[in-house]
Amino acid sequence: MTQRLDKLQAALEAVLGDAIRQLVRERGEITITVAAERYLATARTLRDDPRLRFEQLIDLCGVDYSDYRNRPWEGLRFCVVSHLLSITHNWRVRLKVFAPDDDLPEVASLTEVWNSANWFEREAFDLYGILFDGHVDLRRILTDYGFIGHPMRKDFPVSGQVEMIYDAEARRVVYQPVSIEPRENTPRVVREDNYGGLH
Repeated sequence: MTQRLDKLQAALEAVLGDAIRQLVRERGEITITVAAERYLATARTLRDDPRLRFEQLIDLCGVDYSDYRNRPWEGLRFCVVSHLLSITHNWRVRLKVFAPDDDLPEVASLTEVWNSANWFEREAFDLYGILFDGHVDLRRILTDYGFIGHPMRKDFPVSGQVEMIYDAEARRVVYQPVSIEPRENTPRVVREDNYGGLH
């Protein structure tokens, strides 16, 4: 495994050069981070260069780094993480890019490089509010058409803001403020004297 990763790392560094802002080798995987302005060009190179040949985008998701690992995060808040697969070379790489503006997070769309990015990018837009420049159909994919906000953002209220109910008199679905009383559940831990064979 180490020789394969050495070979992949050498190929990535030779082909991408200074486009790589950070390369992390952890748990048998390589993660590269690139600048937003070089994201699309890097993706094309990862796909087209014969030394790399990442033919498939197998996953793409958004990440909200605010309060990362329950600590304040120093740096840009929103990140897009793509997982790529090279069938030719039988290796994988993780590609990360941070949106340069926390208030209006936007990066280039990868749909022209890998068409499988289409629904993944729509999901990242819907859940995190990340915009993808060049995406031809960037609209919500999981939440309702009238939904307000982006529910996977760490500052999104836990109980939501509105609920949808069926009004029998109006004979239609209506929205109303959330009627659930906020509460805090504290689990009660019961320990038996001989729990799990411990004395």
